[in-house]
Amino acid sequence: MRKIQFSLVYRDMFQSSGKYQPRKDQLVRVAPAIIDMGCFARVETNGGAFEQVNLLYGENPNQAVRAFTKPFNEVGIKTHMLDRGLNALRMYPVPADVRKLMYKVKHAQGVDITRIFCGLNDVRNIIPSINYAQEAGMIPQATLCITTSPIHTAEYYFKIAEKLIKAGAPEICLKDMAGVGQPAMLGKLTGMIKSKYPDIIIQYHGHSGPGLSMASILEVCKNGADVIDTAIEPLAWGKVHPDVISVQSMLKNEGFEVPEINMTAYMEARKLTQEFIDDFLGYFMNPNNKLMSSLLLGCGLPGGMMGSMMADLKDIMTAINHARESKGEKPYSVDELLIRLFNEVAYVWPRVGYPPLVTPFSQYVKNISLMNLLTLEKDQPRFTMMDDNMWGMILGKSGRLPGKVAPELVEMAKEKGKEFTDADPQSYYPDALPEFEEKMKKEGWDEGPDQEELFELAMHESQYRDYKSGLAKRRFEEDLEKARQAKDLVKLTPEEISAKLHAEADPIVANESGRVLWDVKGGDEGEKGLEPYVGKSYKDGDQFCVIETNNGTLVSIPADMGGRVVEICVKQGGAVRRGDIIAYIRHF
Repeated sequence: MRKIQFSLVYRDMFQSSGKYQPRKDQLVRVAPAIIDMGCFARVETNGGAFEQVNLLYGENPNQAVRAFTKPFNEVGIKTHMLDRGLNALRMYPVPADVRKLMYKVKHAQGVDITRIFCGLNDVRNIIPSINYAQEAGMIPQATLCITTSPIHTAEYYFKIAEKLIKAGAPEICLKDMAGVGQPAMLGKLTGMIKSKYPDIIIQYHGHSGPGLSMASILEVCKNGADVIDTAIEPLAWGKVHPDVISVQSMLKNEGFEVPEINMTAYMEARKLTQEFIDDFLGYFMNPNNKLMSSLLLGCGLPGGMMGSMMADLKDIMTAINHARESKGEKPYSVDELLIRLFNEVAYVWPRVGYPPLVTPFSQYVKNISLMNLLTLEKDQPRFTMMDDNMWGMILGKSGRLPGKVAPELVEMAKEKGKEFTDADPQSYYPDALPEFEEKMKKEGWDEGPDQEELFELAMHESQYRDYKSGLAKRRFEEDLEKARQAKDLVKLTPEEISAKLHAEADPIVANESGRVLWDVKGGDEGEKGLEPYVGKSYKDGDQFCVIETNNGTLVSIPADMGGRVVEICVKQGGAVRRGDIIAYIRHF
């Protein structure tokens, strides 16, 4: 019987479910239960998104990492982190000397293995990190970002794996971040690597989203995989990962040697995780992330970004439906818009060169697709709302794209004076540590043990400054209060919600009789714009609307102290008398 080990991806369980990670004190509480389960050889403790979100709610991530890794280090359970190669722990490229410092810091903090990936599978972004990790005493686990396309075959991935193994990687991770990797291909790829490199450790990481992950786990194990990433309830399945109980049962029945699970400890870890969710993490989790969806097979978007994607979709939905209503067209429901987004991703993806849809390229492709939906509704062409990061991916500044960029984008780049490149991506981002050392001195901040505070400033400067000033904590507490209030509203009837909102809102009152004109910007007859919508925000001093009096005079109605629109009581051109309520606005 061949032995299979399990890894608990505790960080990614939360990353795939919502916005935040558990606090340091919560991580310290759950670690003993995870250890007592007795089935995990590895635990993912930190990495991409962990550090930033800790900073966002005002907690020092360095202290959290040290506290969480310590109990696992003491009992010999290997800890591992996720890093994004050229982008290290953030969404955009990092200077080489800051990347190098990261491994020194993380090794000192108790992290054993670093899972290094490049969203484009460009070995130029991975190999330097293999060297940095080894120099710092860490185990570099080189990663293949798995997707399904005409380009991404087992042979394609095997060639990349060979380069990474020859560069010194002792382990390979098959990172099936969207769960769209086909089981047969994954099994074939695992067998190809193991046949030629039998001593290489292969770890499989597959999200459950579209429902293929259990079949994929079985296939990779039959073909030589050594370690399988798993989750635990209440965050298993959905857009996350298979539960360790199911994986253990399946593999044990197939004849593999797998560890037993202490179910008393499992239930304790499960209870604590639910407690953390109930405490505050659940306020920032989209319920849809608990659901699996075959629709993900069409667009290939990863489970780890579904939370942010649904939030973005709701944000842009208002603007899209506003544009549709202005043309007399029926607004989209969330489901209708979601299908349109998935279809648009399928349209955009091959045209931008088939980048595997993983951070940050999944976000870029998703954002391009979202902007395309908006511009199409405004009768504008696709690809007209792309920022420098999106263009950087297309032009090659982040690495080589697997496929060819569509001619229309090549022509658009030429018109904008943008140049394609095949230069080493790191060459665009020179060393910067001396600059950050000077900033630390200027602020009077200590660089911290093993320069971990210097690293944090250099990696996440704006978030770190907000953390140091206390702004991050205040902002988080405000967001949490809003989220709690929104959760409370769900329990009310529509009538109760309306009454509550009106009780907390102020009316915008007509100061003259006449007819209401929205967003008039001046001129002899006025320029009629689009009327506001529920949820639209106004700043203090903004014009809310204009009343055209019976003698033709235009009288401006201010938005008072600003706020968000709760209800609109008068439509464009509607008649009002002095004192009538035009709308309700809730102040920030």
